[in-house]
Amino acid sequence: MFPTILLIIHVVGVIIWIGGVAFVTMVIFPMMYRTEGSLEKALLFQGVEHRFSAIVRWLIAVVGGTGFYLLSAKHGLSILSAQRGLGIVSMLFVWTFYTAVLLLEKKIFGKLFADPEKTDMDRALKMINAMHWVLLTLSFTAVAGGIWFAHR
Repeated sequence: MFPTILLIIHVVGVIIWIGGVAFVTMVIFPMMYRTEGSLEKALLFQGVEHRFSAIVRWLIAVVGGTGFYLLSAKHGLSILSAQRGLGIVSMLFVWTFYTAVLLLEKKIFGKLFADPEKTDMDRALKMINAMHWVLLTLSFTAVAGGIWFAHR
């Protein structure tokens, strides 16, 4: 029963995490593009990103912890080198990539927005939006791979 509860926590965490990335990517960024003025765009982005990254930091810990426990309890690490483990490898890759991005977030945003007077907000937002699309694509690929390899 304990592994089932952990699996539920893991999957719900992934749904909230990836759903949030999808919402930011597909709803918030288009809203920012329609917002007039660089300051307003920056404030909207900063508010959304600050709140969402705090949630995602927590979710990454929960999803990572439950995922590693479930992996070791059900399969052990040996599955990572088997063809059946490709879905798990893709999930681990996405989790690691997200974790790295979140750890480097302040540094990345610090460089992008170091000088607000010289920052081309539209260009910066397009770069961040493109990164969100990459993250979202990787996320959906990992979910699809996890399902595919778990049910073959």
